[in-house]
Amino acid sequence: MFTGIVEEIGRVVSLSSGSLTVAAGKVLEGMELGGSISVNGACLTVTHFDRSSFSVDIMTETLKRTNIGSLRSGEEVNLERPLTLNKPLGGHLIQGHVDATGSVITVLKQGETTLIRLKAPPEVMRYIVEKGFIAVDGISLTVTDADNGSFGVSVVDYTLKNTVLGKRKFGDSVNLEADIIAKYVEKFNKGEKSGITLDLLRESGFIAG
Repeated sequence: MFTGIVEEIGRVVSLSSGSLTVAAGKVLEGMELGGSISVNGACLTVTHFDRSSFSVDIMTETLKRTNIGSLRSGEEVNLERPLTLNKPLGGHLIQGHVDATGSVITVLKQGETTLIRLKAPPEVMRYIVEKGFIAVDGISLTVTDADNGSFGVSVVDYTLKNTVLGKRKFGDSVNLEADIIAKYVEKFNKGEKSGITLDLLRESGFIAG
């Protein structure tokens, strides 16, 4: 589980034979073999690490659903360690299970913020609502508006400077993960027995009222 608050920008060392190696610094602190790490929003398992880099296995499903397979040596990636009990939840709960990739439509600078519009497939758009959460390349963002096939986000300069989002341009692929609570609510409304109720969501603080 992650928060969508990127801790560091890493740099790809290599990607081959189902293994990805990334040069990093901060996220290596406390890292363990078999532990999780978020790379551009995808939860991956650490198979090796040293003082300057770590390696993770890349599964077929990951290559199919994310932009990980298109990474090249020297390319930058967003990195975040898993959520711990002593870590503030500054963003929103992110599983690291990327739903699909989207693409950048427009990037428009407006004062101290930048408005970015992203195209997304139907399986993601169904969960996107105005003022709702969305994870873009592992970054927790708030949706400003949405239509049938795209949505907008407003990004502050700090986020642009400290994540790979600042270098995204028209046509670039991004990893998207919809808010897990939206998926639970949809399942509840369909009448499926999932053990999730509106009362439970209220008691857990996920919805008001």
